[in-house]
Amino acid sequence: MRHLISTKDLTDDELYALVERGAEFSGKAVRSGDQLAGLVAGIHFLKTSTRTRTSFSAAALRLGAQLISFGPGDLQTNTGETLEDTAEVLSRMLDLLVVRTAGDPAELRAFARQQRMAVVNAMTADEHPTQAIADLTTLLSHFGKIEGLRVCYVGEGNNSAAALALTLSRYREVHLELRTPTGYGLEPATLRQAQLNARTSGASVTQVHSMDSAPAGFDVIYTTRWQTTGTNKPDPNWRDIFAPFQVTTALWDKSPDAVFLHDLPAHRGEDVTAEVLDGPHSLAFDQSENKMYAAMAVLEWCAAKR
Repeated sequence: MRHLISTKDLTDDELYALVERGAEFSGKAVRSGDQLAGLVAGIHFLKTSTRTRTSFSAAALRLGAQLISFGPGDLQTNTGETLEDTAEVLSRMLDLLVVRTAGDPAELRAFARQQRMAVVNAMTADEHPTQAIADLTTLLSHFGKIEGLRVCYVGEGNNSAAALALTLSRYREVHLELRTPTGYGLEPATLRQAQLNARTSGASVTQVHSMDSAPAGFDVIYTTRWQTTGTNKPDPNWRDIFAPFQVTTALWDKSPDAVFLHDLPAHRGEDVTAEVLDGPHSLAFDQSENKMYAAMAVLEWCAAKR
């Protein structure tokens, strides 16, 4: 049974293959339509979503699967049924289940304990693994490679940043620099794991809590929205803390050829200015489309042994 709960569960070869397959789908280099024919996929989202929910729904349909969607009030977990019992029942009827909780990843592990149904993490509090696969699909499609790229991530060390660090660090000679506000960086365990990955692959991962000096010589500048789905910040003055980390055109002064990525939704005038998001360097909406192609790669991989 193949699940995708965390990118940490993937071997390097599995990660590389998923990204390459996403790029093949993105570049229309592979026919789609029947890879999931005869299978039934469930989409269970407890939190709001535009891109991830639509990308997995469209991906399942484009690959020939039938689709059932569940909202946050639809399952008997709301009346006390255990996750394990719910998963066991669903596994008798579904082949794949895509779940967004924005909460404890242990909930996804509970869904994955049954023996019949593949489970995909569409975002938990700690990691957004399929976002990272879409991000890397975008980089591979644009640059033709990921090895050796220099990426500057600006903003909160949230679940998208965690997934990005845990995956980019596994590519040879990549340099990832995270610029995060004090108190809002990557979780220490995630940073340690990314740096351990980097020592193995020959990459480098650094984190600083300042925007005093402009990033120089980067290929990619990436940010996410400041208010992560399903979270609240304990500091009432957090916007003042984040203000210096807004992505503006000034960041291109020392990285003039960098492309811009954003996992969306964006808040123009907060995490990024309109001049950047809508400007000539932005790949944010291509990146959003690539979520569907990455989802196709993930669903195909999870169902490969069916």
